[in-house]
Amino acid sequence: MNKDELDKIVQDAVEKKHSRYHRPDKHATVDRVRTILNVVFMIGAVVAIIAYFVLPDKTLFFYVGGIALCLKVIEFFIRFML
Repeated sequence: MNKDELDKIVQDAVEKKHSRYHRPDKHATVDRVRTILNVVFMIGAVVAIIAYFVLPDKTLFFYVGGIALCLKVIEFFIRFML
């Protein structure tokens, strides 16, 4: 084997390795939606916890916590169904 053949083998191996981690555009969009849903869920969870300890009426806690959990369930189904 000469140097050119070895360089070609190495180049092919590097391209295969990188192509394995590259996702098509559809998956990039799904990942972006999942990230947004996760961020909104975390903000909602923090607001719900603060509302639980600060407010005497727990109604806001239940509403915000319920909405946050619904968003997490939606993200869960997107992760495993798409």
